[in-house]
Order: sequence, then C-alpha cells, then structure tokens
Amino acid sequence: MAWRTEDRRTATFEATEGPFLTEEMKSHLRDTYFPRYPTKRAVLLPALHMIQHEYNWIPMKAVQEVAEFLEIAPAEALDTATFYEEYWLRPKGKYLVQVCRSLSCEICGSRQVTDSLRDKLGIEVGETTNDGKFTLIELECLGSCGTAPAVLVNDVLYEDVTTQSVEQLIRGLPNDPHDFKDPTVNWKADH
Repeated sequence: MAWRTEDRRTATFEATEGPFLTEEMKSHLRDTYFPRYPTKRAVLLPALHMIQHEYNWIPMKAVQEVAEFLEIAPAEALDTATFYEEYWLRPKGKYLVQVCRSLSCEICGSRQVTDSLRDKLGIEVGETTNDGKFTLIELECLGSCGTAPAVLVNDVLYEDVTTQSVEQLIRGLPNDPHDFKDPTVNWKADH
C-alpha cells in the first residue's frame, strides 16, 4: 500500500473576515481545558471539536488560529485534524448520511442502499449536494450487524434499511435539521 504524503510546511490559508476561534472560545478553552491537561498542546482535540461544532466543519484558517492559540506548529494541528475521520476540513451538508459498508451490511444490501442514495441525491460518496443539505459517506461499521443494513443520519441510527425506506426517510427530512424530530417510531412502522 502506498502512502499519500503532502508537504504541509508551506501551506497557505484563505483570507477571511474575523477569526473563527473567537475570544469567547479561547476563554472557554482556557477556563475549562487548560486546568485539566498538562500542556496547551493537549487541548488540540477539544479545540478542534469546538470549531467543528460551531461551524459544522473546520476551515483551514481555523486550524491556523488554533495552532497559534495553543503555541504549536500549524502543521501539527493540521496533521491531527486530518488523522481523525470525525473532523471535516471542508463543508459538509446539514445532514450527514452515513451508510455502513461492513460485511454484514454489505451481504444484506448496503451497496444497493448506497446506489439508491447516490441516484436520489445526485452525488457520489464523499460529495455534498449543491444545496448543502446532504453529504453521503460510507463507514466501516455502525455496530448494528444484527439489523443490517444500517444507515446513520446525523446522530439517528436506522436499521433494516431498504432502498425504498431510505428514499422515504430522505424525502421526510426537514430543510433545517433543528426541526428534525426523531422519526424512527413512525419510520419503522411504515417500512
């Protein structure tokens, strides 16, 4: 297996208005995390989580701001952000649709579910719809092998998914995820 390498020592960041890492965020990190960790560097993961929670992704400028605040090299912050799959370094949709591709799910039809979602949403795995509503990805395991195939939409797990039920689910999602009510009770009864 060949490893992909990147020379990040000379990376540049886009210019933006105002900081991503606000003074309030810095104060929270100082008050909450600095006392709990032996060094500033150890606060990198909570700082990245904070940025992602606020903006739904981590802009490169924010990586640089976090590095400066924690007094570490920007390359170290970027290497950490790219190492963990939970960090998003490009905008993602309001709904993150994650299809399990483990062996159990694949045997039970996850590939057909993914194909159905690609057709319905008009995007490939790893892409986001033009309206910014959906991002489609595949995961290795959602821990739901007994009820495969499984799909995770944001933080809600759907089990025993079929191509028909997942299309129904996607149609039923509101424009704003904050208006999202856990439809699993009705959804399970309908499919």
